Amino acid sequence: MSESAVRQIDAIHSMLSAGQRNLRIERHSLILWGLAGGALFLSSEFILTAEQFPATRDRAVAWLLLLCGVLGGVGYADWRLTRRIKEARDEAWSFIHRQVLKVWWLLMGTGTLLTFAMFFFGGGYMVYAAWLVLLGMGLYVHGLFSEELLEWVGALAIAAGIACLSARLPAETMRWLDASVFGIGLPLLAAMLDRGRARPAPRRLVQSVAWLAVVVALPLAGHHYAGAVLLPEAPVLSLAAFQAQRDLTGPRIVALPAGATIPVEIEMSGDLFDAAQNPVLPLKLAEPVELLLIDGKLSGDVRRAGGDWQKAREARWISIPWMKGELTPERGPLVRASLVVEMRGGAR
Repeated sequence: MSESAVRQIDAIHSMLSAGQRNLRIERHSLILWGLAGGALFLSSEFILTAEQFPATRDRAVAWLLLLCGVLGGVGYADWRLTRRIKEARDEAWSFIHRQVLKVWWLLMGTGTLLTFAMFFFGGGYMVYAAWLVLLGMGLYVHGLFSEELLEWVGALAIAAGIACLSARLPAETMRWLDASVFGIGLPLLAAMLDRGRARPAPRRLVQSVAWLAVVVALPLAGHHYAGAVLLPEAPVLSLAAFQAQRDLTGPRIVALPAGATIPVEIEMSGDLFDAAQNPVLPLKLAEPVELLLIDGKLSGDVRRAGGDWQKAREARWISIPWMKGELTPERGPLVRASLVVEMRGGAR
């Protein structure tokens, strides 16, 4: 086959591909959504906290209003800029473009409602992975009609969200990862767009893996650096010695021996049970642990005796896999639950 014939075939293939992928995502769209999402994830530990809004309902409503305001503002700015660019190019809003935008807003609305619902039904640990999966779905759907690279990156974002849950990464690590995927990954993706050109699958794979390496390596490196900050050193005190102290200023490390009883107070609410007196669940330590206190207050950092410190933001202590009620002639009414109390990290 002659060289001119090969060029003609390539040109025909490009025309067919352009006709099938006639939707164009503007670079400013990825930049706007990325910077807004990255800023929200980075600031989520410092704004609208439990200290600022002690009531769960108030905090949930505050986050709902913040998400609606930020995402709505970004969406409006994106629409105005896209409309201006389309008018300059004398382009109309295609039917496919409108439907893809509806899917995008459906996914963003789903993420907003999930974040709002987790304040009442739990699952805050999974909210970061859920946003990654929703972002990946939005990019993948958009890529079906526009940039092929969006399909690859969207699939990797979905896989990253699932991998975070499978690996049971600390919530703080997932927060950094989400901030990087949004704040760095989407603007980087905007710079990588090639306007729908057909590329071999190996090249797309290399591009996607390089993108993933950048957005994953940076948050992991930052998280490792943040975790490398040394906690204040202090002499290890027994529980009795700590209770005998009067001046609690400064750092203290208190050792709790194996077999020590830790009362777990359960705050009751609702209209079914009498909440005048909260029940107490006494639990015994299976092994000695050491706790860090700063000025008489627990910092949340903990370690096994002789092990490494586990940072407060990396802790995920209690989970309740299931709960069910029973009513038998022998025992009467009974509520049974599976309670998992586990300290991750540290050396055994």
